[in-house]
Amino acid sequence: MKRSRYLLGASMISAVLIASACGNNADENNGADTNGNDNGANETNETNDNDGNADNNDAEADGDAPQGGSVTYGYTAPFAGLFDWNWYEGADDSYPLTIFNGEALYDVDQEDEFNLAPRLASDWEWSDDNLTVTFTLEEGVMWHNGEELTAEDFEFSYETIAHPDYDGPRLSNVERIEGFDEYRAGDADSLEGVEVVDDYTLEVTFQEALANNLEELWPYPSPKAHLEDIPVDELEDAPEVRENPVGLGAFEVSNITPGETVEFTAFEDYYLGAPNLDEVTYRIVDGAQAGELLAQGEVDIIELEPTQASPLEDNEAVTLEEIEALSYSYLGFKLGEWDAEEERVDMNNEKFQSKEVRQAFAYAIDRQGIVEEFSEGYGTVINAPESVIRWSYPDESDLNQYEYDPDRARELLEEAGYEDQTGDGFVEDPDGEEFTVNLAAMDTPADIAEPRAQYIIQTLQDVGINAQIMDGQLLDFNLFYDLVEEDHEDIDIFLGAWGLATADPDPSGLWRSNDFWNFPRWDNEESDELIAEGISEEAIDQDYRQEVYQEWHQLVNEELPLIPLNSPINIYGINSDVGGVTAGVRHAAADSHEWYIDEE
Repeated sequence: MKRSRYLLGASMISAVLIASACGNNADENNGADTNGNDNGANETNETNDNDGNADNNDAEADGDAPQGGSVTYGYTAPFAGLFDWNWYEGADDSYPLTIFNGEALYDVDQEDEFNLAPRLASDWEWSDDNLTVTFTLEEGVMWHNGEELTAEDFEFSYETIAHPDYDGPRLSNVERIEGFDEYRAGDADSLEGVEVVDDYTLEVTFQEALANNLEELWPYPSPKAHLEDIPVDELEDAPEVRENPVGLGAFEVSNITPGETVEFTAFEDYYLGAPNLDEVTYRIVDGAQAGELLAQGEVDIIELEPTQASPLEDNEAVTLEEIEALSYSYLGFKLGEWDAEEERVDMNNEKFQSKEVRQAFAYAIDRQGIVEEFSEGYGTVINAPESVIRWSYPDESDLNQYEYDPDRARELLEEAGYEDQTGDGFVEDPDGEEFTVNLAAMDTPADIAEPRAQYIIQTLQDVGINAQIMDGQLLDFNLFYDLVEEDHEDIDIFLGAWGLATADPDPSGLWRSNDFWNFPRWDNEESDELIAEGISEEAIDQDYRQEVYQEWHQLVNEELPLIPLNSPINIYGINSDVGGVTAGVRHAAADSHEWYIDEE
């Protein structure tokens, strides 16, 4: 086995980073992916994924790579088929989107402290008042339908998301634009703050001068000529999105088998030059067989669980690459539900209103044991909902550590009035009512999902909490997130993960009381105020901004609407004959035009 290690050093943690999660992280809002691998992450608003770190077999000089052939990119959860950046919700769809339509206004340069680098925008310039940014777009960038990319495609994308009939997860990426409120309310025919100066010049004016306006602005255009005749409330299910999507990437979609495969063929008019390969296939595989399929050559690129990677360490046909991920996993509490009419959370679940009860859960769960037992030590236990490679990761010395302490868990339960009144070994609530807890969890990764869920259940039962897996079984990836989003009445706690779009730490999109992706449904006025302060004009000063986020993390750490579990290390398995692959902090699907096969 060829082995290469690409772990980001400690310098990346303290580096002054400018990039933000675009979409605002859900990739935190910044783009969040709800990733099926809990030791990986989920992604919701994602900025461009070309933020890689390591190239596999990068000895081939540019322009000298072998030509032709096909590569298969594997994933272990069925895709939903929302092949449009404005609508997608999970990593399952973001990977094929990256392959055929991964072009954005800018790249997030992982090798340069996550700063923004030109991509579709060759340049941009700010006004003196920091309210208006003017983008100069690359010329000659072609959509797969033969239309040239223009500023109108960005305007169309922003107006689609801001439209009154749009119900997708990207609102936070356009809500700062001047005129958003009027357009969203249906009182204006266009977004006042978006001006198409000419085909290659776009001006965007914001309502306020905030610290991360550029990083939070949605960076993806939408093919206007392909979609403009479809009503916004029909776009999500339109054949033009699910069956015949159009992109700007090096490969175009040639065939989709729902939930199973997406096939791509080379797009010769790709603006950075024709790709090396003839074809790429995105294939859904059984997660339990991922390592075996890689060794057999059935897939060429796939993220592996540590238990799957270990048997491949002596296999010369496989290269393993490790990288600290821009993501985190967590155990969430369902504190309430989403009020669609008010467009905000309603923290109405009495079950977990006691902070002491939530803290008892944290002490009851052996988080380090989870990392050791199910990830072979790959990952870092965290006490904040943040990736350790972000500059904003807080000073742990100021946080409650919640180290595994069953006795402390029992003490907190007793202090909150939860005691075993029937002698069955499980506590009742302060009113003497039965206290049962349902855990919702995904069935991936296939080899560890069930034992990991049972491990958590057992640790909770050990301190007297009558916990069980909801309905006695794990859930399919898409069903899991459907139920979490719908606040299914049977869910009490849930295992999830967030893939963070880029390095900007703005929690908007995941954590405000009016954020749909605030899955715990946590409503906290102080949190909302700190989140707003963290992107204020004063927060353009990096030191000030870090102080704000330290305070915010301390608040979350104390109130504990969710229990942070770990910041993972991702392992990618790559066929040793496949070169040019970029292993990034979230996936390895970027820059597919550079992939090649060298069988010599």
